Amino acid sequence: MAERNRSTLRPSSGAATSADSYLPEHGNGGYRTTHYDLELRYRPDSGRLSGRAVLTALTEQALTDFTLDLGAFRLDRVKVDGIQAARYTHRAGKLRIWPARALRAGSPFTVEVHYVGNPRPIRSHWGDLGWEQLNDGALVAGQPIGAPSWFPCNDHPADKATYRISVTAPSPYTVLANGNLFTRTTHSSTTTWVYEQPTPMASYLATVLISHFETVELAPAPIPQTAAVPARLLTRFRWDFARHSEMMTTFEHFFGPYPFDRYAVVVVDEELEVPVEAQGLSIFGANHIDGRRGFERLVAHELAHQWFGNSLTLAAWRHIWLNEGFACYSEWLWSESSGGRLAADLATQAHASLAAQPRDLRVADPGVRQMFDDRIYLRGALALHALRTTLGSTAFFAVLQEWTATYRHRTVTTEAFIATAQRHTPKPLDELFTTWLHDTQLPELPQPTNWRG
Repeated sequence: MAERNRSTLRPSSGAATSADSYLPEHGNGGYRTTHYDLELRYRPDSGRLSGRAVLTALTEQALTDFTLDLGAFRLDRVKVDGIQAARYTHRAGKLRIWPARALRAGSPFTVEVHYVGNPRPIRSHWGDLGWEQLNDGALVAGQPIGAPSWFPCNDHPADKATYRISVTAPSPYTVLANGNLFTRTTHSSTTTWVYEQPTPMASYLATVLISHFETVELAPAPIPQTAAVPARLLTRFRWDFARHSEMMTTFEHFFGPYPFDRYAVVVVDEELEVPVEAQGLSIFGANHIDGRRGFERLVAHELAHQWFGNSLTLAAWRHIWLNEGFACYSEWLWSESSGGRLAADLATQAHASLAAQPRDLRVADPGVRQMFDDRIYLRGALALHALRTTLGSTAFFAVLQEWTATYRHRTVTTEAFIATAQRHTPKPLDELFTTWLHDTQLPELPQPTNWRG
């Protein structure tokens, strides 16, 4: 057992679960992480992953023990502040650790975990999530609870930290991860790629991709935009993403400055059901590259998540519309700005679609099984269109710019967004937000009175 701290601090056991009402089994109480240092070695032929993870954290209360989220790996050793842990257990996705000495409240500490195994995706309501072995390589699609499939973490969106991700793989492979490529070092048959993510990131947004890619430059400046694409898809890709730099400029005009150092698009030579956002990059399947821009709305959707979801991250999963409703409305904004259908026309079409579907969902609190229901996307976007119609375009985009600036690299709630919007009009907005976000019945779209476009 862990040695007891005999001071008057009265250390307590760390909560085994987070306070998230939707996914209480993910996330952990009693501390918050500030940095992850991950050193991974991966063998694509066998799917074997060995890792050393060092987490830097800060206690929020005195602790005799604490927990991390981690999937089915064999553990070699666990240390706290460089000292072998007095004891640890690892079962049902939870690594519970008793430090040799109790941790004082408000004190920094480090956890070092050595582990090895074949990563298994996390099973969920939405399918298998996390590390996925490809026909030739691997990818990570972590939203919302896939992160423990490949590293120990405090797996809750509100727990944001900086990252260093080092991956060693056979030299013919390219390795991509979040942030900036810091070093790339080749040792005979293997290459070590080191990426640094200096801005805080939720664990579900961390990713690694290992495969064979060609590099494409989408724009050199002011925001470097690159792509990693299978060679056979290059011609179609160049047409499909030819307007990406224009899209970035358009979204900066609407939402404010892009929140990260760079942006990358990754296309894997596999079919994916949907594209996936990660911090600073987005992942598309080969089936999303058709040479006709048939999936350009999804390109806009994933890019918008860099503001809405990645920089501004949910304080709890019940606020999921703040990710998906905003990204969906961004599709409509891009259509309108690039010469396609107007946002008003797309809103009318979405409203008609929702009118034919069940009306049993509350957008601001949909329940865990309906977090990614299509109605969250559409009705969340309609709520924003209703706000734009009510405020006028000038005030509406001022709301979005204040929203992204005030909460840049922070966590957000529905209540905070309502308060931000209310500061831009003397007209009470309570009824608008209640009917669109909290009532199950579908309200009529408001008629434009003082807005343009």
